[in-house]
Amino acid sequence: MKREMNTLGKAAIATVLAACSLGAPPSLASGSTPPPSVQEQQKNPYAVLNAAAARDPITVTPLRGGVYLLQGSGGNIGVLPSKDGAFMVDAGIAAASGSRAPRQRLENALQKLGASRIRYLVNTHYHWDHTDGNIWVHEHGATIVATPNTLRNLSKSIRVVEWAHTFTPVPAAARPTVLVASEKTFTVHGEQVRLRNYSPAHTDGDLSAYFTRANVLFTGDTFWNDLYPFIDHEAGGGIDGMIRAANQNIAMVDDSTIVVPGHGPVGRRADLVEYRNMLVAIRHRVADLKARGLTVEQTIAAKPTQPFDAKWGQGIIGPDLFTKLVYGGV
Repeated sequence: MKREMNTLGKAAIATVLAACSLGAPPSLASGSTPPPSVQEQQKNPYAVLNAAAARDPITVTPLRGGVYLLQGSGGNIGVLPSKDGAFMVDAGIAAASGSRAPRQRLENALQKLGASRIRYLVNTHYHWDHTDGNIWVHEHGATIVATPNTLRNLSKSIRVVEWAHTFTPVPAAARPTVLVASEKTFTVHGEQVRLRNYSPAHTDGDLSAYFTRANVLFTGDTFWNDLYPFIDHEAGGGIDGMIRAANQNIAMVDDSTIVVPGHGPVGRRADLVEYRNMLVAIRHRVADLKARGLTVEQTIAAKPTQPFDAKWGQGIIGPDLFTKLVYGGV
């Protein structure tokens, strides 16, 4: 097993496991038949998100301090309208299943908010469900902001095996031109928006956006509320980094902070803590099974996520795929 994470020692892991009422990891019955492959059990997340974006309306939710949440076009989107041009967090899916409807619906929603002109667009990471709209948002005046690694990832081909999809370089106009290597603060309509670069977590280029006066934090895909998260190993992600990012998110908020995940409903600090505890517990169980010499198929058959599946395993990423993703990082 890999050396334990710096952020959580053995004593802390034991505390989390006890809090989650978990005993020893499950054993694989002798002679059990390996389950069907993850690909057979799991719908392709790339196809699922595209289909949802093609059919779903855009819902607009006011959060606090003039900040809005837009949902229905891939990942969650944040907008702070301003007469000088809006500040936008992620751009969603522009076109899906051959339809331009996602872009049109999102543009209509922005116009109703008085945000037809965009001043800044932040990419929390490179995945298409957060960046596919980059080019048209740039046409609305936006300067695109991201980490150096997100720029690199948008500028090359990356094959994501679990999605059976290869992302190719985006056009030059869709690439970030302002890069955040560590931390950067923007002021928009009297609101300070602080951007912080995570260490590798969901990908190697994750970025948070914290609206300080409104006390609203956008975490990108370092946090999936009520959902198992995807972890992009091809772009430098890993379960240990996800746990570190979860701890960073917890440290950034207080009990009144509105926390906007990359996917799922808005949450609070308690939701971040529950999410972190889930990640730690599953990592420990999968790592223990792998250390015993079990293959990934045998580990999946042992169902190490079972205590959490009713809450977290009913969405885009199923229990088997999440187990596989964790297994690859321990």
